[in-house]
Amino acid sequence: MKVLHICRQFSPSVGGLEDSLLNLARSQRQKLGVDAQVLTLDSVFGRPGKLPHRDVVDGIPVTRIPWRGSTRYPFAPDVLRHIRGFDLLHVHAIDFFFDFLAWTWPLHRRTMIASTHGGFFHTGALRRVKEVWFRTITPVSVHAYSRIVACSYSDADMFATVAKGRLQTIENGINQTRFRDAASRTPNRTILAFGRFAVHKRLGLLFELVARLRRDNPQWKLIVAGQDSNLTADDLRQQARACGIGDSMRIVPGPSDAALRDLMAEASFFGCLSAHEGFGLAAVEAMSAGLVPILSTITPFVRLMQQGAAGVMIDPDNLAPGARDVEALAASLPETGEALRARNIDVASRYDWNSVAQEYVRVYQQVLGHSRPRSAMLTAGAE
Repeated sequence: MKVLHICRQFSPSVGGLEDSLLNLARSQRQKLGVDAQVLTLDSVFGRPGKLPHRDVVDGIPVTRIPWRGSTRYPFAPDVLRHIRGFDLLHVHAIDFFFDFLAWTWPLHRRTMIASTHGGFFHTGALRRVKEVWFRTITPVSVHAYSRIVACSYSDADMFATVAKGRLQTIENGINQTRFRDAASRTPNRTILAFGRFAVHKRLGLLFELVARLRRDNPQWKLIVAGQDSNLTADDLRQQARACGIGDSMRIVPGPSDAALRDLMAEASFFGCLSAHEGFGLAAVEAMSAGLVPILSTITPFVRLMQQGAAGVMIDPDNLAPGARDVEALAASLPETGEALRARNIDVASRYDWNSVAQEYVRVYQQVLGHSRPRSAMLTAGAE
């Protein structure tokens, strides 16, 4: 079976979608005998220069194509030149590729599925435009896809109406060996945050929480590791200084996996007060390391807690109670740390990429066994 995964960003770009696709395609190639390949854009957003047109990343053949326009909706019609010969197209995220391949379906007639990866509501930017688009254009595009796979239960709620009748939920997995059991063995008051430096991550809110914690106990420290996105490391330093924690926060730009594992060994806690996550990859990876999560009250994080995660949920509109809970938990770690560590590792172990990859292959087999979808253009007014 030849499957082409299509996404706007892939390695060496760093992020939840990129990491998810790398693990999925690798598992499909190495474990399941699927000829999984990747097509993506030829540059990393926010970085100068072009990437090679052809490449191999971790054993996965990669094709990169030119694009123009906005990073929010990059225009790359050359995708049509590279999809022949594949049994199935697996489109990742709701963006130009999702719409363009749907509306050109009468020309290429490939069997397609799509994974949601949070839709396109990660930030409040252009929210009104996004909402109108999601109610008008997206439902039409959906008709060209044999299956829409929600990557989280919050995504499933979001797509329940527009993808009715073809929606299925397969939560993402994590690399179970990447950071397993890496957290500090000595209980401490260090919080690690890692991921892209993006507005929707609300790192400024985490800075405010740390400032509150330090007022009661100056041992609290924060490590922020990741890549520039719509915020830079300098932006974060400025925000931290404004909160009064400039001297107690360390920023580590672009850490390797090995370096990030070393940072986990310095910390007992993981912090993410994000306004939106499709799945919450970093939180699950942090739990696999044995870190205690400090999380916002969004749906993916609530679900983690319901599954048994041991941590603290923070109300972004009222930080004080959460700060008290975090300090109380930190004070108890000498007695409870090992039990909490084991509990969080156990919850994270349920998210395994090999199992996720098998579920996707079953979806591929199901949709390839059925007739191809009708053209989105022809069915838009029929249903």
